[in-house]
Amino acid sequence: MSRKSFTEKLNDSKDMPKLVELDEKAAARWGGKKMVIAPPLEYDSLMKKVPKGKIITTEVLRKYVAKKYNADLTCPLTAGIFVSLSAQASEERDYDKTPFWRTLKSNGELNEKYPGGIELQKKLLEEEGHNIITKGKKNNKYYVKDFETKLYDL
Repeated sequence: MSRKSFTEKLNDSKDMPKLVELDEKAAARWGGKKMVIAPPLEYDSLMKKVPKGKIITTEVLRKYVAKKYNADLTCPLTAGIFVSLSAQASEERDYDKTPFWRTLKSNGELNEKYPGGIELQKKLLEEEGHNIITKGKKNNKYYVKDFETKLYDL
């Protein structure tokens, strides 16, 4: 049996969106009772809206999706997986590209899991006018400087 391509995985919504009621312990941990697990294409379509020169964070995406489905939060694990899946699927295609490099981690950090790693994301963001800074002494992490001022408003 052959493995599914990233594009096939991106287009497989299974039974999503799915609303999940969290128990008391999980609700206290995550800050809400109703959690939505949105399909991968949901994240991909939002990532495609971000114009050149702007960025978005996974946190902004998650809050937008939660509000859309009248939920308190989105599943952080699947959101991260689906954002990464969107990037991988985009790299597989010669058409309908998703500008995944414009989607940062919640604190403005670049995502090492994207195709081409930090190097490609850094290059593409700098080409669009963003300044990339490093933080940390041993394990440098890369961030878009003043990312909050460059956020795209969904």
